[in-house]
Amino acid sequence: MLDTKAKKVLDALAHSDFPYRQLIEMMPVALLVLANDEAIFVNAAACALLEADTSDELLGLPVTAFVHPQEREIVEERMRHLQAGASRNPAMDLKIITRRGQLRRVSSSSMRVVVGETPLIVVIATDDTKRHESEDRLKENEDNFQRLFESTQDVYYRTDANGVVLKVAPAVRRVLGYEPEEIVGRRAEEYYPHPDERDALKAALRTHGHVQDFEGRMVRRDGVIIDISISSYTLYSPEGEFLGVEGIYRDVSDRKNLERELRRLATTDMLTGIANRRAFLERATESLRHAGRYDKGLVLFIADLDHFKSINDRYGHLAGDVVLRRFVEAVSPELRETDLFGRLGGEEFGILLHEVRRQEAEHVAERLGECARSLRFLGEDGDEYGVTVSIGATERHHDDRGIERLLVRADMALYAAKEAGRDRTRWSPF
Repeated sequence: MLDTKAKKVLDALAHSDFPYRQLIEMMPVALLVLANDEAIFVNAAACALLEADTSDELLGLPVTAFVHPQEREIVEERMRHLQAGASRNPAMDLKIITRRGQLRRVSSSSMRVVVGETPLIVVIATDDTKRHESEDRLKENEDNFQRLFESTQDVYYRTDANGVVLKVAPAVRRVLGYEPEEIVGRRAEEYYPHPDERDALKAALRTHGHVQDFEGRMVRRDGVIIDISISSYTLYSPEGEFLGVEGIYRDVSDRKNLERELRRLATTDMLTGIANRRAFLERATESLRHAGRYDKGLVLFIADLDHFKSINDRYGHLAGDVVLRRFVEAVSPELRETDLFGRLGGEEFGILLHEVRRQEAEHVAERLGECARSLRFLGEDGDEYGVTVSIGATERHHDDRGIERLLVRADMALYAAKEAGRDRTRWSPF
């Protein structure tokens, strides 16, 4: 009976009510005609969409035969809506299953028409599978970015052309102790210890357009200054207008503290806490170069604790270590922050006085000798003992090109102080 009815309807479609059947066959949009909820006509685009070799594979099937099981109830409701007298159903996205079992996403609309006395439902569908796949990939990328944005240990940020923060990642809670909404809308430079530190970053970005692992500092909510590493780049409109800056920064305080500690260990005498020989000579060389350039006065002392070997021999090396530490503690307050104080080795110390005249340096040497004589120690046997210091001194000469020349002169003066009876200062005669 269906074949007979379908033939009558199809004959009708070929005449006055559907005069463009050949054109419909050629349409790139899938079209199905249903009678009594069964397909009686499908065009070539519908066969291609549903992966049918011929229209005979589809004719006589209900529309739900093409719909994904999850959405059949929705489609059935739309069909009932038309059968109840509604003229059309608006377009909606649907999942369909092809004859070869492939999932496709379509945008489908349907309407009710009457051909002769036969009510028909016309379904039009366009293949949106690629669009949905692109959107799914985009959504997945957005979701992945959002998860990364929310979970990364680095702080993503973006500012406008005026340095106002437009966006900042939740990681800012861990790094700076602020909620993101507390930072958005405020100028980025407010979180730097000094505005000029932000200026250095802006200057680098203006010059290069980007920075990689640019070192800086920021202030946490609790007032603690932390070290940060910034990687950012400038943003421009298609017309070349500067829009702002985008990038990430991370807290590198632990690494920087470790680097500082390693530098300290490499340049510090572990026993006394002052500069070791290498660090002292490097800084002294720089000081000599600076003094020569600006014709500044410079005095070098080599101070040696008298009879130190006898202390080690009688009271032990631990007692000797105590003497060295106490000597450094006593002498350090007598020196200015700009002066250099270092242990050259054993009981020998280097002291470099910046921008001083000889008379001023002589007073310093006297105080150093008094510091040494004021120290008292108690041996394990109950004996009390003290120490004295001999100092060899020399001034910078105009023709000095290396610190070695000052060291030689000061060492010779130290030898003279020792020969003269120790506990005194001698100046290089040349």
